Amino acid sequence: MNFMEKLKTRWQSANSLLCVGLDPDMEKIPEHIRAMNNPIFEFNRGVIDSTHDLVCAYKPQIAYYSAFGAEHDLTLTIEHIHKNYPDIPVILDAKRGDIGATAKMYAIEAFDRYRADAVTVNPYMGGDTLAPFIDRKDKGVIILCRTSNPGAIDLQDIESNHEKIYRIIAGLASREWNYNKNIMLVVGATYPAELAEIRAIVGDIPLLVPGIGAQGGDVEKAVKNGITRDKTGMVINSSRGIIFAGSGKDYTDAVRKAALTLRDEINLYR
Repeated sequence: MNFMEKLKTRWQSANSLLCVGLDPDMEKIPEHIRAMNNPIFEFNRGVIDSTHDLVCAYKPQIAYYSAFGAEHDLTLTIEHIHKNYPDIPVILDAKRGDIGATAKMYAIEAFDRYRADAVTVNPYMGGDTLAPFIDRKDKGVIILCRTSNPGAIDLQDIESNHEKIYRIIAGLASREWNYNKNIMLVVGATYPAELAEIRAIVGDIPLLVPGIGAQGGDVEKAVKNGITRDKTGMVINSSRGIIFAGSGKDYTDAVRKAALTLRDEINLYR
């Protein structure tokens, strides 16, 4: 089963569009876990085991591991998901993008070293830099389009031939770049109007939607502007708002409650 098949199956079996971002911060990890071997993995395992029935995907952000030399914890985390919950896709949030030869190495890193099902990529350098990822037909390639941060307007709103950059990216992704039908786009919930525009451009191409929770994105507007005709088509991510919902020995109870609340809120508007 390739990534897209896995994701679509999971949307239905879990009745969920929720993605939990695994962005561990050692300063926020409960104190009793910090003394363990591989504390980042142990924290993640608690999050995963308490939310696995509520999600359509998990999304570890690589910077939270590589910054502290915790790549092994990332490997253990992805292995834990694949072994115990093999139907849940793993998105490696790495935002890679470089010339072809280097991009090929980044694809090996994401898909062979870490065994992620999908990876986020940056299209700034053009389609040839995306090809080493897209050519992996069984994997997902999630292209930055309209990101959730305030500074997105600095570049993504620039016009070329009377068309804004984020709309150009959406058009290229839905036509020239999607030759293996394994592309998704990143579109922030913090820009609901643009979310609707991009959905109209790309049709049923799935969207990874960050910006819910700590970044202040509105769930109702995001869902209503991004949903597809079959009431799927979105992977709505929340990281800090879920994984740091609790801080004590029973942190997983708070994590599950936060995930359940958001899953149900998303479903309310589908």
